[in-house]
Amino acid sequence: MLGKDKISRVLIKLAIPAIIGMLVSAIYNVVDTLFVSSLGTEALGAVTVVFPFFMLVSAIGMMFGSGSASYISRLLGQKNTKRANQTVIVTLVSSIACSIIFTCLGLVFLEPVLAMFGASKTIMPFARDYAVIIICGSIFTMSNMALNNMLRAEGSAKISMIGMVSGAVLNIALDPILIFMFNMGVRGAALATVISQAVTTVILLYYYLSKKSYLKLSLGNFTFSREIYSEIFKIGIPTLLRQGLASLSMGMMNSAAVVYGDAAVAAVGVTNRVIMVAFYVLFGFSQGFQPLAGYNFGAKKYDRVQKTVKIAVQWSTIYCLIISGLIFIAAPAIVSAFSNKPEVINTGVKMLRYYSVVLPTFGFTIMYNTLFMAFGRAKSALILSTARQGIFLIPAIIILPKIFNLEGVLMSQPVAAALSFCLTAYMASRIQKELKELVNSQNNEKQLQLSPVNA
Repeated sequence: MLGKDKISRVLIKLAIPAIIGMLVSAIYNVVDTLFVSSLGTEALGAVTVVFPFFMLVSAIGMMFGSGSASYISRLLGQKNTKRANQTVIVTLVSSIACSIIFTCLGLVFLEPVLAMFGASKTIMPFARDYAVIIICGSIFTMSNMALNNMLRAEGSAKISMIGMVSGAVLNIALDPILIFMFNMGVRGAALATVISQAVTTVILLYYYLSKKSYLKLSLGNFTFSREIYSEIFKIGIPTLLRQGLASLSMGMMNSAAVVYGDAAVAAVGVTNRVIMVAFYVLFGFSQGFQPLAGYNFGAKKYDRVQKTVKIAVQWSTIYCLIISGLIFIAAPAIVSAFSNKPEVINTGVKMLRYYSVVLPTFGFTIMYNTLFMAFGRAKSALILSTARQGIFLIPAIIILPKIFNLEGVLMSQPVAAALSFCLTAYMASRIQKELKELVNSQNNEKQLQLSPVNA
């Protein structure tokens, strides 16, 4: 399928389940925030402050998931099923081990980290209650990130979608029950998240253990292979840095916003959750794009890679243009759904509209970042992964608020995104030139093979 069928059809087949899964996941995060917002500005601020923690958990899982997915796609393109099976179990065991270490460290250093991420004295009690449960459930979050990516790499995107959708629907159902009926408040929201993540883990593991998957999950395949870890980390570490820097920069943004009150922190949280929905659709699409590009690159079908990139960039950019317009127009209604406080609404609307200006560039940036990961180009993937969330964003958060006050906090992410787009455009031109040369070289070889041999 990956190397022969029509590219647009394969891309849709791989991307749609991933998009649905990611979109439902994003929606349940938004719904979760809606339920919590009814508990007050402090509770909404607590979820905002803890969100960087959750992103860090996801970042570690994505390190193993994206790294193994890139390697597995290339191995399958090379018909090396044995090594792919070994990669599956190595990835899962490693992600579980890391989750245990993270849980221990997270609980020990909880309050200092929450304070660093912007928890004021009024927000801290709510943030602590929420964070303890989220951290204890990190084993499920990390495992899901790893399993989801590996299933998509082998072409089982539908199963990945089923697992994510099931967990998300359960989370939405449990939120009002635990938050209001059992009067658990923010702890109920956190517990609903952990239970839903656990259910997703069970579904994904069952698919592997029932022998229905193409690749097999077996402890007998586990090996401390330097090559496997090298390939996983080569692509996974740029992803970890990107997500880790996103977590750090979000914490820094909360800290910058808390100077202007809890309402500013709440507004930043609402905006980030809304933008996350748009991002998750792109991430879902990129997860369908990555195995297709990686497989054909591994199989040396460079013309298919070229066509895949063109389609992926075009489709994602059209989506971003539409979403940008909708967010700009509907910003007041969107923020008002989370809070009726004028200061939260005004701040949130400004931030959403700043974002909408640069949203059209996100599809291009994310697709090329994914392309470098699919090719196993660690250095390029690392540069692009850290650009928007680190190289450009962290200085923006430090500098802009000193010049523009709260407006500087709100503008920092859009400014970083614009600079990241410029860098991506430069690197994209280089990889396109390389692909063109590979395609021309293959075409010349074919012509030589077809040409009659001169006597």
